[in-house]
Amino acid sequence: MAFVLAAASAGVGAGAGASESQASREYAVKAAFLLNFAQFVEWPAEAFASPDAPLRIGVLGEDPFAGALDATVAGETVREHPIEVERADDPHALADCHLVFVAASEERRIDEVIAALGDRPILTVGDMEDFARRGGVLNFLIDERKIRFAINPTAAKAGGLQINAQLLNLAKLVDADHGR
Repeated sequence: MAFVLAAASAGVGAGAGASESQASREYAVKAAFLLNFAQFVEWPAEAFASPDAPLRIGVLGEDPFAGALDATVAGETVREHPIEVERADDPHALADCHLVFVAASEERRIDEVIAALGDRPILTVGDMEDFARRGGVLNFLIDERKIRFAINPTAAKAGGLQINAQLLNLAKLVDADHGR
C-alpha cells in the first residue's frame, strides 16, 4: 500500500500543454497503479479458469501507455496468477479480462463499453471525466498535478468484485448517475 500512497502523491504533467515526456511519465505511474489495484481486488473464483490461470489486463482503444504497462507487469504475479496484457478496439474481445483500462479514445461510446463489460467480474478503469459515475469501477483523476482515483463501489459489486478497504479508504467514492 505504501507504493500506492507514494504514486498518488507523484506529480505529473497532465495539462493540455504537457510535453510528451510528461504524458509518458503520467502513464508510467498509471501502469504502476493498475498493477497495485490488481493486488487489492478480489475476483470471484469462477473468474479464473484455474488457480494458476493468468490475470488478464486489457487495454481498450488507443493505448496511451507506450510500452509502460507491459514493462511494469513483466514477470509480476497477483496471488499466483501471472499477468498477461491484451489490446483490442472491441470491448467484447476483452470480456474475459480481469482488468480493462478504457482509453480516452473510447469516451464517445462509454455507455456501449459499460454495457458490454459492466456486469462481468472486470475491474474497469478509465481516466476520462466521470468514468466511474457513468458505470466504470475505477476512475483516475488528476488533482493539483497528482494522480488520484475514484471508485464506484456499486459497479464493483455488480461485477462481483471485492475491493480491499485500504484501497477504498484512499479513494473518492462515487456512484453511477444512471445506476447499473
